[in-house]
Amino acid sequence: MRASLASSVAVACAAALALPVTLAVPATATARPAATGRPAGPSALPPGPDTAPSDRTEPSQDGAEPSSAGDEPPGSTRSLPLRPLGTSVRTFGTDPGAAPEQGLTRRAVSPFSLVGVVWDDPAAVLHGTVQVRTRAAADGVWSAWQDVETHNDEHGADPGTAEGASGTLRGSTAPLWVGDSDGVEIRVRAETTDTGTDRVRLPAGLRLELVDPGEAPADPAPGTRAMAPPAALTAAEAAASAANGQWAPAGAAVIPAETAETAAQTGTAAAPAAGTTAAAPAAAKKPYIGPRPRIITRKGWGADERLREKGFVYTKTIKAAFVHHTATGNNYRCAQAPSVLRGIYRYHVKSSGWRDFGYNFAVDRCGNIYEGRAGGVAKPVLGAHTLGFNTNSMGIAVLGSFGGSAPPAAAVTAVARLTAWKLGLHGVNPKGTQTLVSGGGNRYKKGRKVAFHAIAGHRDGFATECPGSRLYGKLGTARASSAKYQGRR
Repeated sequence: MRASLASSVAVACAAALALPVTLAVPATATARPAATGRPAGPSALPPGPDTAPSDRTEPSQDGAEPSSAGDEPPGSTRSLPLRPLGTSVRTFGTDPGAAPEQGLTRRAVSPFSLVGVVWDDPAAVLHGTVQVRTRAAADGVWSAWQDVETHNDEHGADPGTAEGASGTLRGSTAPLWVGDSDGVEIRVRAETTDTGTDRVRLPAGLRLELVDPGEAPADPAPGTRAMAPPAALTAAEAAASAANGQWAPAGAAVIPAETAETAAQTGTAAAPAAGTTAAAPAAAKKPYIGPRPRIITRKGWGADERLREKGFVYTKTIKAAFVHHTATGNNYRCAQAPSVLRGIYRYHVKSSGWRDFGYNFAVDRCGNIYEGRAGGVAKPVLGAHTLGFNTNSMGIAVLGSFGGSAPPAAAVTAVARLTAWKLGLHGVNPKGTQTLVSGGGNRYKKGRKVAFHAIAGHRDGFATECPGSRLYGKLGTARASSAKYQGRR
């Protein structure tokens, strides 16, 4: 991704990357502050309707209202069409889609925490800038203008796949986490042409997406184990949980970490893909598999399994891991990471039209590891993270923006631990190289064989700034640490 938001992040010394990291347990997010009772002032807006008749709120997968309050999915997505701004109002009043500057003036809206912009044609590129201002729900203070990353087309399903050819896909910016908010203002400005006298045409159907991630799952009752299953699971929840049945009971919020001693005793082996049987291990070959790290499941971060498409899609194996940053900004606490994930998940599915969360795993700034796309943490789940190279790979997204801010040592260590285990399950040396075949992209034509580091950055497979120069610079450290966790010299 190109330009991304940067905020100060504490950086530990590089030597700490090779040391074990104790992962913090994310706290349950607090309820959204009420948007009433704010003192009046220049930053306040009177309450009022936030949508025009064409706006839509999507509470469920099929758009139908839930049958009862108990069935209502957590969170919501509100989509607002952009309109001409400034002089564009007069010049392009009869053709608002041709306006080089579009947006929405400052207004009160329903509560949200994550924003993004989508448009009709997924193949169209937004050549321009997107900026938003938001009003904090807690105190009514408006933020400064914040940039939204416009270059997001390098993410998504590979061309030619069922997901990539889906008619539900939309063009989209990267999502931006803004925290609990109830007011918004947005402006989209087209770039000038090469001559400098005109502006390029913006994509048709620009809409602002306001995402409320919903409440976090309730904490376990005092005295119960974090792995204890809930009383009942929906069919979709049961299916997602069963994919991890080798590691945790049904409905578990966490897959516990495995020590090196435990791994040696149990003889950890790769989980076969759906419809296949496990091959007999080679007796003479040492299984270089790092200890399984602690992983927070989809149930643990509150994924609503009704949002995604049914069933799971697998690739043949995992040969490489592509590391990303989410470009959602660094303005979040680790306790908010589950809410950030729920927001990104809803944005990927409801706004961008993907079948599920795009990445296979996510890592927050404290080093917590999260299950991403459903299908089983040990299995080769086909993701939508590195356009052209999703086959036989996995995507790991570090929550944040790391073009100008250094990634926390705990996050880099988590990437090393996760890859030591997952790549190890598939017999891959983290310090080695692997060859993948391009499915088509802006850097490598379809069908071309490309050699990658086993732990690569998104920019290695696509012309993009992702995962940010500062995180990309830490991948060498992650490779070395990952190999050590596998027991390699």
